[in-house]
Amino acid sequence: MTARWARVVDQSADERITARQGGGQPAVEGEKEGEYVRIRPARPDEAELLTGIALRAKAYWGYDEAFMAACRAELTLDAAAVERASTVVAEDGDGRLLGFAALAGTAPNGELEMLFVEPDRIGRGIGRALFAHVRDLARVRGLRRLTIDADPNAEAFYLAMGAARIGSTPSTALPGRELPRLEVLLDRAP
Repeated sequence: MTARWARVVDQSADERITARQGGGQPAVEGEKEGEYVRIRPARPDEAELLTGIALRAKAYWGYDEAFMAACRAELTLDAAAVERASTVVAEDGDGRLLGFAALAGTAPNGELEMLFVEPDRIGRGIGRALFAHVRDLARVRGLRRLTIDADPNAEAFYLAMGAARIGSTPSTALPGRELPRLEVLLDRAP
């Protein structure tokens, strides 16, 4: 898995993400102002930083302390979890981690295990860039279907990214809570 530069733009400015594989300076089409992020494989020693992003991003939606405590274990990554899943991070030009995503599964089925963005970057294209990268990675690995057990607050994002709701699944953190179960079919062009 190699690094990728992506141009991300506030949703209100432009919905396009233009990216180029490889290192070096980003190549961008179009004239809109934007921000560049580098998407690269996560390192196992970043697990604690990624856990912090996940917890802050979940709390962004206004969940109370009891809810956050119940979710803490499933939002906590260790080095083994980073290595087990294909985990990628988005970082700015200064190396600040802005978000991450984790892909798991073997052909033909995969799962987007996590996708979280720093709260001060939500709505600025980081999530779209991470999702597009993971979707492309899944296709390269021969996956034809990607499932997502989404936070209800993130369902609209995934639907906008081409997912379809296929049902619901019980929360592993909170008994009685249902999560939207989504699917992205990868055998067709984005």
